[in-house]
Amino acid sequence: MKFIITGRKIDVTEGMKDRIYKRLGKLEKYFKSEPEAKVTIRTVKDDQIIEATIFDNGVMYRAEERDADLYVAIDKIVDVIERQLRKHKTHLEKKLKKGAFDIPYEGPAPIEEEKELKVVKVKRFAFKPMSVEEAILQMELLGHDFFVFDNADDGGVGIVYKRKDGKYALIEQEV
Repeated sequence: MKFIITGRKIDVTEGMKDRIYKRLGKLEKYFKSEPEAKVTIRTVKDDQIIEATIFDNGVMYRAEERDADLYVAIDKIVDVIERQLRKHKTHLEKKLKKGAFDIPYEGPAPIEEEKELKVVKVKRFAFKPMSVEEAILQMELLGHDFFVFDNADDGGVGIVYKRKDGKYALIEQEV
């Protein structure tokens, strides 16, 4: 697994790196190719926040955990990503056929059975070109956590959403 480890407002020590290599490295058994793992560590007040994103063949697995002890947060993030990997593998096996993947798994059986992914409602609306600020205002007026819009600034599709910390984020269409 290829690692990119960065620290914000914190110096990443060799001990931290070793723990990340050891704990996230155990997830390598789930991948056939060499995935890329981007890990960011930051400090906010008394909490250590770790974000990990693993890219593999167009699929992205992401988790963010917060704890006073960085090593506990690393352990939590590995558990979250491992759960995502098992869920994705189970979903694909059901979608294709049983036994389509020969990825060995030595841990306990999946905790819950994968539910059928089913669309229960479809909404249609016209995209109106608007600025990011207008989109945020519209999202707040609707009481939603995210809003899809036609970005008047660059002409692409944009998505604004409210983050856990109460701030706003923008996802832009890559051109």
